[in-house]
Amino acid sequence: MSPSSLFNGNPSVLGRKWYEKTADTRDCLAISQFFNLSPFIGKLLATRNLTPETVADYLNPTIKKLMPDPSHLKDMDKGINRVIEAIQTQQKIVVFGDYDVDGATSSALFKRYFHDIGLDLTVYIPQRIEEGYGPNIPALTQLKQQGHSLVIMVDCGTTAFEALAHTKTIGLDVIIIDHHISAPLMPEVVALINPNRLDESSPLTTLCAAALSFVFLVALHRRLRQLQWFTSKPEPDLRQYLDLVALGTVCDVMPLTHLNRAFVTQGLKVIHHRSNIGLKALADIAGIDESPSAYHLGFMLGPRINAGGRVGKASFGSRLLASRDAIEAQHLAQELNLLNQERQEIELVVLEQALEQIQQKRLDEHPLILVGDENWHVGVIGIVAGRLKERFQKPVCVVGFDADVGKGSGRSITGVNLGSAMHLACQKGLLVSGGGHAMAAGFTVMKDQFLSFQEFLCTHFAEEVANVEPRMDLDAVLSPMAATVDFLKELSLLEPYGAGNPTPRFCLHKVRLTGIERVGINHLRAFAYGEDGTRLKVMAFRSFETELGTQMLRLQGQSVALAGTLKLDKWNGREQVTFFLDDVMPLQ
Repeated sequence: MSPSSLFNGNPSVLGRKWYEKTADTRDCLAISQFFNLSPFIGKLLATRNLTPETVADYLNPTIKKLMPDPSHLKDMDKGINRVIEAIQTQQKIVVFGDYDVDGATSSALFKRYFHDIGLDLTVYIPQRIEEGYGPNIPALTQLKQQGHSLVIMVDCGTTAFEALAHTKTIGLDVIIIDHHISAPLMPEVVALINPNRLDESSPLTTLCAAALSFVFLVALHRRLRQLQWFTSKPEPDLRQYLDLVALGTVCDVMPLTHLNRAFVTQGLKVIHHRSNIGLKALADIAGIDESPSAYHLGFMLGPRINAGGRVGKASFGSRLLASRDAIEAQHLAQELNLLNQERQEIELVVLEQALEQIQQKRLDEHPLILVGDENWHVGVIGIVAGRLKERFQKPVCVVGFDADVGKGSGRSITGVNLGSAMHLACQKGLLVSGGGHAMAAGFTVMKDQFLSFQEFLCTHFAEEVANVEPRMDLDAVLSPMAATVDFLKELSLLEPYGAGNPTPRFCLHKVRLTGIERVGINHLRAFAYGEDGTRLKVMAFRSFETELGTQMLRLQGQSVALAGTLKLDKWNGREQVTFFLDDVMPLQ
């Protein structure tokens, strides 16, 4: 059913129209009655396109039920056969991973599993700036010279045709476990295990590389059982590795539906037991002192692991996650935490300079915002692009130049396909290289093509962006009185939240904001009072000196509606509900 417009379709202070999600009342009632839930929760489940037949797997997702036989994937058995051959003939195996969290978790999965079955393998993570993304000829040549016979590429390799052609000439066998969309031409490798290869019919198209690596290890474990590998040695429980699968899934922003939901739900339980020494050390240094959620993975653990690849040593994240030495893990966690602080400082400088450039050149009037400068660190340009996209509600591309060569990263809004524009720009000769998907893209542009590239993007997206209605979809309208601790505990049935299963967003109707004050560097805290006098704490992150913060202060004491999410905070044994503000609607 179509969402219903709120407040007569009037725009909010951020220029967005609000809509309330709707669902078939019969489904809402059936779900609430069959599963003994409140009608309100029944409605929230129904608006997520769930039915009485599918709710059970949503509320209690199990890997056993939702994961198909790994052998259904093309080349899976070929890949398993080659690994078994390498094991039986004692060939050296190396895992070549990407430098992000998905690459770190994927490579650490292999490292941990092989250790647990009594074997060793090498992990190689390329440096972002020096080597770039994916396999490269110098690294592969070096690995071959070191005696490796088989390389397992995780989260990369599907379209690395030049590097893969080189592996054939030097006699290095390759297995690729990847999830990025393939080209029509397939690389000549032993196995390309990728649910997004063009000739694949697998339902696992939304799995990240860490999840696919786990599926591969399930198949490998099954084959080792058949070969009676564990008759004289202990057999590891594969469920212990689900913490890494959950971390990779959340941080690679995979939709938390179906099998992914099962992986993350079960993985969070493993993380709660704190059995992974590296994750435990990182959680301690990040100050996580409560039962972990997808939020902790995506916004506290993930950025610290990513920091190694962005501004430090790319291998640190994988080494930490695979570590079995408490002292080493503590050292790596401290290093990654420091690198993350450095990343935040660099990000803040680049963000401020980008905002100044936008203001001076009035770039916010363009359909797409393109900014670039010398010496902007390429490790943070994607994050900055995301921040700017949220601020201006437009697609944004950020470029860091090193001499005449610019590395760029873009983030888009719903309804505007950024990836396809990059491919078109490459065809027109405006980019050295470029690609991505609808919501995110990466590219390389020469300095003398920057203005032409900007003109192309603005022309290409002019109509597309103009036709996108700034909007916000809300799950329901609440009063502050309804936002209780008990309500939040029942609402937790919908967790874990993330892509494909977002945190419910609510409208608080007819409240008055009071006591607005700045906290931290650029956050605002306030209280919302309902008509019955009920008070609710409100937080507006990164809103100081933004349009949202300005409007909050202007409307202080007036009747407004608030859009945002609810969170249960625990402090010194007390539980309190906090409303995290996204937007404001004046009511008078």
